[in-house]
Amino acid sequence: MDYDAFVDLYDRQYDLYREDLHFYARQAQQAGGRVLELGAGTGRVTVYLARRGVDVTGVELSGGMLQRAHERAASSQVQPRFVQGDMRDFDLHEQFELVIAPFNALMHLYTMQDQLAALQCVRRHMAPGGTFAFDLYVPVFGPEGVLRHEGETFLEGGARTDVFLRQDVDRARQLATTEYFVDTTDTDGTLRRAHRTLTQRYYTRFELEWLLRHAGFSARVAGSFEGGAFTSDSRYMVVSAQAKPG
Repeated sequence: MDYDAFVDLYDRQYDLYREDLHFYARQAQQAGGRVLELGAGTGRVTVYLARRGVDVTGVELSGGMLQRAHERAASSQVQPRFVQGDMRDFDLHEQFELVIAPFNALMHLYTMQDQLAALQCVRRHMAPGGTFAFDLYVPVFGPEGVLRHEGETFLEGGARTDVFLRQDVDRARQLATTEYFVDTTDTDGTLRRAHRTLTQRYYTRFELEWLLRHAGFSARVAGSFEGGAFTSDSRYMVVSAQAKPG
């Protein structure tokens, strides 16, 4: 998947997303040490933590995302470390008290082989007694195969941008593919359309718990960023995990 093509749309959609930030700040405070973020994207969480004095390193596959992350850090006058790398196969030759994978980062691992490879990388980079924290959305989907307005409109320099999407779900492989149609109407009435495709591998609760146990973790799956119990009404799976000895 071409993550570089998503840089502008990603920042427009999620730059003001705040729902997870306090959770990861609390995790960092409790860990009391260095933080490693997987899937750092454009640095939304990385820079937030750095601004609060956290020693944080962000790993990101996309060069375009990393460039935007460096720009975000510079504008915030902080200097987190960013490393270009694949969460399935990297080695920084150091360990961290907290490893995080915010905002559905693990949904970019499409196969069990990829998932287990990433979890082994996490274990290798966790300091003894460290924590692995991440969140995933609960798979509840809207109408499939139907083009619909995302409910997002952006105004910039007199131009208007509307985001439409169409979603298809492959339940056999647990893949949700979303096509984004980004329509920008300029001040002279000219319409420009950009097309982007995002595929995510969704998880169920018990599958996730089994995967973590199989990879050597003990974990708690909460249903909110405030730590509430996971229920049938939960929108998120918010996980705090520790590596088992051995």
